[in-house]
Amino acid sequence: MDGTVGRGLLARYGSWLPLTAATPALSLGEGGTPLVHVRRLGAQMGLRNLHVKVEGMNPTGSFKDRGMVVAVAKAIEAGAQSVICASTGNTSASAAAYGAASGLEVVVVLPKGAIAVGKLLQALMAGARVVAVDGNFDEALAVVREMAADDDHPTTLVNSVNPHRIAGQKTAAFEICDDLGRAPDFLAIPVGNAGNICAYWAGFTEYAMAGVVEQRPRMIGFQAAGAAPIVLGHRVDHPETIASAIRIGNPASWSLATAARDESGGTIDAVTDDEIIAAYQDLARSEGIFCEPSSAASIAGVRRMAAAGEIEPDALVVAVLTGNGLKDPNTAERSAGDRIIESRATMDAVRAALGW
Repeated sequence: MDGTVGRGLLARYGSWLPLTAATPALSLGEGGTPLVHVRRLGAQMGLRNLHVKVEGMNPTGSFKDRGMVVAVAKAIEAGAQSVICASTGNTSASAAAYGAASGLEVVVVLPKGAIAVGKLLQALMAGARVVAVDGNFDEALAVVREMAADDDHPTTLVNSVNPHRIAGQKTAAFEICDDLGRAPDFLAIPVGNAGNICAYWAGFTEYAMAGVVEQRPRMIGFQAAGAAPIVLGHRVDHPETIASAIRIGNPASWSLATAARDESGGTIDAVTDDEIIAAYQDLARSEGIFCEPSSAASIAGVRRMAAAGEIEPDALVVAVLTGNGLKDPNTAERSAGDRIIESRATMDAVRAALGW
């Protein structure tokens, strides 16, 4: 890990994180992701100041790396030899990568047949021991929590119930404020297990309390309609949505998420799969930004609120794109449709095929 000293979140935001002199300087170069002003897509929604935080630019392609680097570094500090997680995909990829970089055994428990192939391959390539169970994410999480509490085979749980995960993820809020010179008026974010909305709120709150920014944003979170327990007010036993990363029926950070919503004067709402896919396609075609479907829930929610007049045209809005589109190539293939034009290999033939 000597080559990682001075890079990544532990170096940049160490004073804001629960680090000690014994915390190893672990990094894969996480953080520092782009904040992009999406003018064309914003104009379509009637918003002049819509930005996206492109978290798919993290090392394993999702926001999970922010929390995982802190969780794994603290696990090493505590003498851990093994880490374990339940996952809908991105957590497994991140845990596997940081575990590999640290020489730790990594165990992943996931719902059988419910993980996007790109994420599963990342975990396998990094050497994680993957167990697919005949249940959903909530059942997988219950299993790993029990295993982490078992003294017969000590292991450290690195799901977002681990407070070090939330501590690392709050750094995205710091970056947004640092880039904008202020906090946004609205922070839109997908909500699955609900740890990330809590982390962002913690980050904005810490910056405000320290006087770095003067205000905090309204937190607007969006679940998929088929997996919207917070919106419905009760757990969903069989969550269903194309957005696999937020296909969670009983979020571990439920109460913290509703606290972030209420303290900020925000909302947590649901968007349909059709709205998610439309936002997913429009973001790629209007702005050239390819995110995974769950990420597009934030854009779908902003679009709905803007259309309803709930977001002012001049409001400064940041929508979090939690993961890279290549995480889920199967959905991308289905969404792209039959868009390849075949032609003979001559200029005239290609021109004719294009209708030029």
